Formats: sequence, C-alpha cells, structure tokens
Amino acid sequence: MEQQSANLRALWAWMLVDAVLIWVASWSAWFIRYELRWFRGVEPGYHSALQSYVALFLGLTLVLLLAFSANRVYRVRRGTSWVEEVFRVTNGVLVGTVVAMAATFGLRPLAFSRLLFLYDAVLIIVLLGLVRGLRRVVESRLRARGINLIYVLIVGAGEIGRAVMRAVFAQPHLGYSVIGFVDNDPEAGATDIGRFKALGSLDQLERILEREKVHEVIVTLPWRDQPEMFRLVRTCERRGVRARVVPDMFQLNLSRVSVDELGGIPLIGLKATRFTETGRLAKRMLDLGLSLVFMPLLLPLLALLALIVRLDSGGPVFFTQTRVGRKGQPFRIFKFRSMAVGAEGQQQALSELNQASGPLFKIREDPRLTPVGRWLRRSSMDELPQLINVLRGEMSLVGPRPGLPQEVEQYKRWHRQRLDVMPGITGLWQVSGRSEVAFDEMCLLDIYYLENWSLAMDIVLILRTIPKVFLGRGAY
Repeated sequence: MEQQSANLRALWAWMLVDAVLIWVASWSAWFIRYELRWFRGVEPGYHSALQSYVALFLGLTLVLLLAFSANRVYRVRRGTSWVEEVFRVTNGVLVGTVVAMAATFGLRPLAFSRLLFLYDAVLIIVLLGLVRGLRRVVESRLRARGINLIYVLIVGAGEIGRAVMRAVFAQPHLGYSVIGFVDNDPEAGATDIGRFKALGSLDQLERILEREKVHEVIVTLPWRDQPEMFRLVRTCERRGVRARVVPDMFQLNLSRVSVDELGGIPLIGLKATRFTETGRLAKRMLDLGLSLVFMPLLLPLLALLALIVRLDSGGPVFFTQTRVGRKGQPFRIFKFRSMAVGAEGQQQALSELNQASGPLFKIREDPRLTPVGRWLRRSSMDELPQLINVLRGEMSLVGPRPGLPQEVEQYKRWHRQRLDVMPGITGLWQVSGRSEVAFDEMCLLDIYYLENWSLAMDIVLILRTIPKVFLGRGAY
C-alpha cells in the first residue's frame, strides 16, 4: 500500500512537471513564431496575440497528458532505456499534436499558424527528453552513493543465477545491489562468485531475510524444483519481501529465448546467436578499419615508446607470451616490455604476494616492474603493440582478456564460455575496473558481452576505454 501511494505521488509529480514544460515549450514556440519570426513572416488572418493561444495551449496540455498515459510514458521501469522513453514521448506528442491541429482547424481553419504547431512539438520533445536524461544522471549519481538501490538476494547459483548476476554487474545504472546468493549445491553454495557472496543453503533463506536488508528475492532454480520454488515464494511473502521467478526455459540461455504471441498465445523460440558468420565478419571489418586508420597515426608514438623502453632497462623492446584465443587456440601476444628481463621466472617466488583472485596473478606494487614499465602499465600503453595481433586476426579490439594456458587449465566449465569469442585489447572488464575486477566478475562480464554483442556495443566500449586509460584507475 505504501509503495502504491509513493508510485501515485510520483505519477502526479511527473504529470505536473510535464504540464509545466509543455507550457514553457508552447510559449517559446509562440515567441519564435510571432516575435522572432524565424523562417517565415506572419501572414494576414492569423491571431498573433498570446492571449489568443491560452485556450489552445491548455487544450494541448490535456490532450498530450492523455496521449502520454496511453503511450505508457509514466510506466517506466528500471531497465527502460532513455531512447525508449524519448520514443514514447515523441509518439505521444505526434498523436496529441495531430488531434489538436484537427480540432482547431476544424473549428477555425485560418486562426492558428500550422508552423507554430511544428515548433511546439519539437520543443516539447526536446524539453521532456532533456529532463528525463537529467533524471537518469541524478539517479545514477545517487545509486553510485548507495541511495535508492534495490537490494536483491538470488536463489540459485546455476547458469540462470549467473545470468542475473552478470546482468546486474554489467548494468549498474539499473540500481540493483546483490547482497549474495543461496544454493543447495555444496560447491556453488559455499564459494563466492566475485563480489557476490555465498550465504548458504536454501533452508537458511528465512534467517537471511531476518538479518539482511532485502527488497527482492530472485528465484533462479530449475523448473523441476517447482515445489521448492513455491515454498520459497511463500516464505518471502510472509516476510513482506517481493519474490520474482526467472523462468528456466528448459535450461536454455535466457539471452537466446525469444517470446512472441499468436492471438494472445505465447510462442517461445530461440534467437539466432549474435555471433553469426555475418556478425563475425562485421566485427572483423570494424577491427581492421579502425586499426588501419590509427596504426599510421600511432607509429611515431610506438617508436618513441620503444626507444624509451630500450634506454630505460636495456634488453628487448617487446615482450611476447603465449595466450589462449578463441576456441582455445594458442597465439603469441605482443606487448611493450614493462618488467625486468627474466621476470617470468620469478613468479613462483612471489606467489605469496599475489593479490588477484582465481587463476590470475597480479601484484599492485610488483617489484619486477621497471620505472618506465610502471608508467606503461598505469597508462595501458604497454598494450598498444597488440594492434599487431588484431591485424593478424588473433585478437579483436574489443573482447575478453586473453588468458594464459595455465590459467585456462584452472577454468570452471562456465568460465570457458568466454573462449567462444576472440579476445580483445579492451572490453567490459576494462571499463568496469580493470585489475580491480575479480576473476569471476570478469568472466561474468565477458559472457554478458558475448550474449549481448553488437557493433554499436563495440564502439561504445572503445569510447569508454579512452577516459579509463587516461585516468589510469584499476591498472597495475
């Protein structure tokens, strides 16, 4: 009841904001049309006095608010994109404007300027779109500070549970915070998955709800466990916690499930994988195109960095190492040498200093780094020679981090999904914290990437990498 009252207050508040913005846009449209007279002068027979338009603007406001309600402008849920919000607003504005024009021209065909309606529609869309974008920025800042978060407990740590985890981790703007998960599997239920804490078995759910702050419970158990699912849902209802169930879909990957309808009958099928041959070709063309454009521009920088590395510590300029690529194929990766010669042989002696999780080996203040190498790591300049691997078709600009053979040998079965796509110089793991991201979290992000890949996503990740490189956060 309290939540419904809050939602109703939010609805009325947004309708009031939209009404004010519609009036501001309408007055601005009148001012542009009759005072500034952009694009076209005022013809005889048109009313130009502002008071002549008050009734029109009032009617337009009411019509638009009704159109917005019909187009679900005020039913935005977490996960709805800004583009989708603006699309709904635009659709409502077009419908409302056409209705208002038809009404006014039917009554008084020469009284009002048609150009004013065009100005008004554009200004309304711009103002309402900007305000909604501003709201998203404010919400994102608040959620980054732990305000207005939805605290979630996940039931089940299988493939479906991990799909929920990676969706939450890859989209922090949604405002979900997973406090942990429960599972009856002794192996899954006792081992943390990155920052997602293993809180015990299903029987401990009620005690967890008592001691932890939980807003929602997301149940991701296999469909064969229906009796257990119903028991858990009833437990949540008794504790006043919302419970939602993710359909197992016969253990299919949720990102590949499509839902359509035939006369109200739901039809469930499989989507084609994003990485079809056409998709791989398009990704390869993007890699080659950008690499061939930027490689000549970077040649002077590469030559300068090579000279600095040589003068700093002697020895070879490049460091090559065997890494594992797509489908487990080994290849030699190229990097600027950032450590002293023979540093690989010292790793065993430094194993107690390892600060990375899982099979990774990383030390924040690695004693093997040269003075220039420390700066190269911090700025990620040591990875620029990997453009050679991109041109050779062994890596992509965007993709999972290429693992070492000894790391891949320690992968769990679900970790190996990241080998289904070509490794990359940057990726979701890079823009989400780099070395500060735990290994399990990195795998979750990599799997989310390959399940949701698009060319637009690659371009966005490349652009997001640029400020991360300059800031140097999480790199060591």
